[in-house]
Formats: sequence, C-alpha cells, structure tokens
Amino acid sequence: MSPEKRFSEIGAEIDGAIAGNLFGKPCYKINGKAFVCLFKEEMVFKLSDTQHKEALSLDGTQLFDPSGKRRPMKEWVQIPFDYQEKWPQFATAAHNYVGKSK
Repeated sequence: MSPEKRFSEIGAEIDGAIAGNLFGKPCYKINGKAFVCLFKEEMVFKLSDTQHKEALSLDGTQLFDPSGKRRPMKEWVQIPFDYQEKWPQFATAAHNYVGKSK
C-alpha cells in the first residue's frame, strides 16, 4: 500500500476529520485546524507530551521542518512509512490534542 493510500484511509476513519491542505500538502483538520499531514511519503502529527516523546523515540523520526531551513515546528513530528502500523494511534492522539484546543 502506498503512503498516500494509507494516509487517506487513516483520515477517513477519524470522526470529524476534514480533508484539506497544509503548506500545499494533503492534511486532515478538526475545527479548522490541521492535526496530520502527508509530507515526503511520511505522515506528520501534531502531538504533545507522552505521545510526542514516544513518536520522537522511533528511529528516523524528526521534528517537521517543511521549509528545510532548520526551523522545525516543535509540536509536529514526522514519522516514516516504516512505522505505518503506528500511524493510526498517533493520528488519534493528534486529533484529540488539536480537537480539544481552542
């Protein structure tokens, strides 16, 4: 399965998730705010606390730096396709985190 297809499947399974764009890349939003996106065949999640630390502990993950200018977005973690089995849990965590913030 391609990263794009996996991303779409995960987004479609999350209640209230609306497809959109973030920096010209596909994303899903809740309450008008992005909580996940697809970037360079990797899924990117807006996370906090324990989930953020867990995501960064995976080999090959990194803070999301869409500009490539060493200015990462501190809450956003980019997770390689190798961990696609973990993408749904992080998507749910990101949805819950962004969905409860106003």
